[in-house]
Amino acid sequence: MIALFIPLYVLLCPQATVADASTVSLTYGTFQGFISGNLTQFLGVPFAQAGRFERPKEPASLQTVYNATSFGPACPQQELSPIPGLVANTYPSVSEDCLSLNVFRPTVTDSSVGLPRWIYGGGFQVGNSRDYDLTPVVERSIERGKPIMVVTLNYRVTALGFLAGKEAAAAGISNLGLRDQIFGLQWVQKYISAFGGDPDQVVVGGVSAGSISTAYLTLNNNQDSNALFRGIFLQSGPALHIPSLSDGQADYDNLVAATNCSASTETLDCLRHAPLDTVMAVVNATPNFFSYQSVNLVWGPRIDGDVIARDAWVSISKGLYGKMPKMIGMCDDEGTLFSFSTLNITTDQEFSAYVHSNYLPKTSPDQMAELARLYPQDPTQGSPFGTGTANELSPEYKRMAAFQGDLLMTSPRRFWLAHASLTQNVWG
Repeated sequence: MIALFIPLYVLLCPQATVADASTVSLTYGTFQGFISGNLTQFLGVPFAQAGRFERPKEPASLQTVYNATSFGPACPQQELSPIPGLVANTYPSVSEDCLSLNVFRPTVTDSSVGLPRWIYGGGFQVGNSRDYDLTPVVERSIERGKPIMVVTLNYRVTALGFLAGKEAAAAGISNLGLRDQIFGLQWVQKYISAFGGDPDQVVVGGVSAGSISTAYLTLNNNQDSNALFRGIFLQSGPALHIPSLSDGQADYDNLVAATNCSASTETLDCLRHAPLDTVMAVVNATPNFFSYQSVNLVWGPRIDGDVIARDAWVSISKGLYGKMPKMIGMCDDEGTLFSFSTLNITTDQEFSAYVHSNYLPKTSPDQMAELARLYPQDPTQGSPFGTGTANELSPEYKRMAAFQGDLLMTSPRRFWLAHASLTQNVWG
């Protein structure tokens, strides 16, 4: 999760010769891209439309040729606590009408071309499909003689993509950000052959939230999302233990109260019509991953019995996931970035109290004592690992970083690799 802004991607191999033409016609419109060097690019292609707190649906029919030569607007973003130079989530345009994707295709006439699809990260709070330039990936594939395509897409983040509570459950709008991704994968299945791609050869992946998203889409669920691709590449984001949709009721109620919707008999409808600036002001006041509670986030995927059918670790332990090749990676020292916000934790007692209240509220005193023993105060055993007493920003910083890195990345990654290796090839 250290790389904050990386999209989800899909690798596809074509089923037919790819033409050099930079114009592609689909059932709902014709799209004019552009050729740059070895690549033909189609940017800002609408793949769905959705009103606020509504499921994605088919995009509107286009009456004229669509100019697909620039990225579409970013979805509304949550403001993050300022760490100068670390996060820059400002974009040329931001709009709720943001469900677009980009196709990067080799400008070749070779039937061996493949295509990836990539989902950005950002802790489900920020991010956009333009954040990372993936053209070098396609260029490198051409150099290797195994050309691929890349598709990147936008999905809704913050409360607009991950509203929780009983009202969201009743309306069937849980995990909208993941539903956007599924709709994008369905778009690939339906349309990618027009670009020369093979819908049977899709590989999905990403980093950070993009990786976590991919992990959830791989699990068995009521949307059959894991039937839309044949392999995954995950980096810094395994399937995590997350709360249920009902656990977010207080956050829904706070949003309703702060937008003056409490008196409405239909609070969800009131939220849909509230000024966007008002909604986002409330969202911006909620904790983000640079806040004291770190990655214990307010807005993000939740178990809803539909898109995420059950606890991810239960699905994995029971083999309820797509049986496909998996590559699951992580970086050293994953917990360091997310421990900057807890520098005021300086004692053993404060460390244990924080871990217990923020992450592991059901642990017993004996379990907490064992955890404290396994993660000692000794900075030479903390993260960044192998740096001795260096980087000790506070007495508990390296200890906290070691624990958070294991909690978020190392342990769930190893858990999935251990189980998945029993059913198909996996790589770490």
